[in-house]
Amino acid sequence: MTLDLEFVRAQFPAFAERSLRGQAFFENAGGSYACAPVIERLMRFYRERKVQPYGAYDASRVAGEEMDSARIRLAAMLGVAPEEVSFGPSTTQNIYVLAQAFREFLSEGDAIIVTNQDHEANSGAWRRLADAGIEVREWQIDPQSGHLDPADLPALIDERARLLVFPHCSNIVAEINDVKAICAVAREAGLFTCVDGVSFAPHGLPDVGALGADIYLFSTYKTYGPHQGIMVIRGELGRALPAQGHWFNADVAYQRFTPAGPDHAQVAACAGLADYMDMLHAHHFEGHAGPLERAGAVHALMREHEIALTEPLLDFLKERPGVRLIGPHEAARRAPTIALELAEPGAKVAAALAPHGIMAGGGDFYGVRPLEALGIDRKKGVLRLSFVHYTSREDIDHLIRALDHLL
Repeated sequence: MTLDLEFVRAQFPAFAERSLRGQAFFENAGGSYACAPVIERLMRFYRERKVQPYGAYDASRVAGEEMDSARIRLAAMLGVAPEEVSFGPSTTQNIYVLAQAFREFLSEGDAIIVTNQDHEANSGAWRRLADAGIEVREWQIDPQSGHLDPADLPALIDERARLLVFPHCSNIVAEINDVKAICAVAREAGLFTCVDGVSFAPHGLPDVGALGADIYLFSTYKTYGPHQGIMVIRGELGRALPAQGHWFNADVAYQRFTPAGPDHAQVAACAGLADYMDMLHAHHFEGHAGPLERAGAVHALMREHEIALTEPLLDFLKERPGVRLIGPHEAARRAPTIALELAEPGAKVAAALAPHGIMAGGGDFYGVRPLEALGIDRKKGVLRLSFVHYTSREDIDHLIRALDHLL
């Protein structure tokens, strides 16, 4: 079974938008196009349900039901319980709130392990726990490849280590880390794990239950939805951490770490992500399957398509002098987020690509720590070319022609 790209692109209004014709979108790591089911749900909510939810009157009751539906359906596709899923305004904000909970939970002299492969959202808030007497240890990447070697982790673990924070994949390096194996090592040593899945989830929803992470986070505006952050905190840890929301909501698991009220319309619209996954499954597969199995089958379709598109781009880049490819050179080992160090600053090259119909980005992308570890000046940054399953081979060919002209 291969991905029906014509069907896929028909579910994204952006591809029918006249103002975007002739352009190839390669800045998906910064935010994806929204799929039609999400847009339709958002518009309907604003038209028909833009009231305080969970009341007795119909508009209010249905508004609450749609919000609950988003959480329940996405939890099933992630392989976790509905009460373990909560929404926040962004992953950055969710991590900040979590760090405050751990500030109360940990004791002076305890240690946490962070990496220098992370986006700053999953690094800075944790590192500031040093102000509370928490020791911060750094699991460092290889300065040439950006690889985060699991063999280096045991040396950082002792009886004082309590928490390991790391990315499923970096938004700069893009190598897919073996989350399941890393979490198993941490769990055996008695550590909790917090995994930033922002750069991985756009390429297929993960089975969080099978990965074994205690906390898993990603952003729905990068998974074809509205600007929300989804945070999974597994039951035991969620109950143990001090609540950060209103005290009278502390008994509700998915409200414990949401200090502010959620964006009702956006939360309800996130059910459109489940709609979209179900549409893809129904179009490509026959027979009945549960939500987790449907999500897994769609994930496999997405990855197969992305790998097939990544290979010719990597082959082209390998032959170009003066181009440093960050991360693995094998398409199957990485997400299709291609960061390049060039002679010119990344933002300058991205600007030069725009007249050729290539929408790409350049800069540090809040990945300052991995850039510095790789010996790249943050002011110079990288050119980043990122795509997802709705990208076509024609888009890749368009990109290669434009790069060939400029480089």
